[in-house]
Amino acid sequence: MSKFTDAATTSHTLSVAAMEEASRFGQRSTDIDHMFLALVVSEQVAGQVLRSEGITLEAAREAVVGQHSAQLASLGIGTRLPPQDRIVFHETGGYEWSDRALEILKRASRGEKRGDAAAVLRELVTEPSGMIDQVLKRLGSTPDLVMARLDEVQRYPAFTPKRAIQSGRRSGACEAFVPAPVKQVWGLLAIPTRMPEWEPMIGDVALEGTQTEPRIGDRWTTHARTQRSDGKPIRIKPEFQRQVVELVACTEGALIEWQFAYPDSARANVKRIRIELEPAAGGTQLRISLEWERNSTLPARLIRGVLVRPFVRFGIWMQLSQLSGGISRVFR
Repeated sequence: MSKFTDAATTSHTLSVAAMEEASRFGQRSTDIDHMFLALVVSEQVAGQVLRSEGITLEAAREAVVGQHSAQLASLGIGTRLPPQDRIVFHETGGYEWSDRALEILKRASRGEKRGDAAAVLRELVTEPSGMIDQVLKRLGSTPDLVMARLDEVQRYPAFTPKRAIQSGRRSGACEAFVPAPVKQVWGLLAIPTRMPEWEPMIGDVALEGTQTEPRIGDRWTTHARTQRSDGKPIRIKPEFQRQVVELVACTEGALIEWQFAYPDSARANVKRIRIELEPAAGGTQLRISLEWERNSTLPARLIRGVLVRPFVRFGIWMQLSQLSGGISRVFR
């Protein structure tokens, strides 16, 4: 990917994950501690390095809380920190980066730096306040160890994140990390009635007949989500209020592929979501592929004209981001 794409992708994914962490404390200002937590669950090199050092999301959260408490105690303040709650970022608004967090993102893109998660982590562990330095020590690590590990793993292309939006097709793929074992993640993805937990456009899945283990070829009817997490209504055209979901591929614990079709719209395209799972340090690595199959009844010239537009590729990337974020959020 280009430097611009690296920086833009990292900025978006880190912003969402960090602001989700801030929302657990009812905070709107997203600071470097939230940025660190977002890096722990990043699928990029930075997250892989931190997790390979035994740093889990749970341990990182405890270390951040412990450091904040120690800082308050050093000032003679015995006030308890706000209790941690569930992520409410998508139900609220008004989030923004602190000045020092913004400076980290800017420095990670200056000069020859690529602005990816590894560049952000390098800037973060040497941030002058020393907060992340202390958090790392609570986790049994140091900035020097993290930097040395980054130097080591970045020599190998296997640690390069795989993200691709194919030109000329409505398809793309991305990688994501989920802080939960493969068995738990599989339990989420393979049970049709849990689909609304991670697929942002589905409100419910209709249960029909006796429920058994899903088999290839099985179908379910779903209904569109009619309300956003913040309570605002979603306007859905009548022909897009219902989908038929079919299981088209399945290898237990390793791969699952769903096909989504709109039976009430003769012109609608068919969507396929394919998710591959692999065990990883501290959780599960996902490879998510998304493709919209062309409706053959539409004029080819019109389709080609649409597909070359940059906003179509951006739309695919946003859908992949929403899918990966939704799956990860269930376990955070």
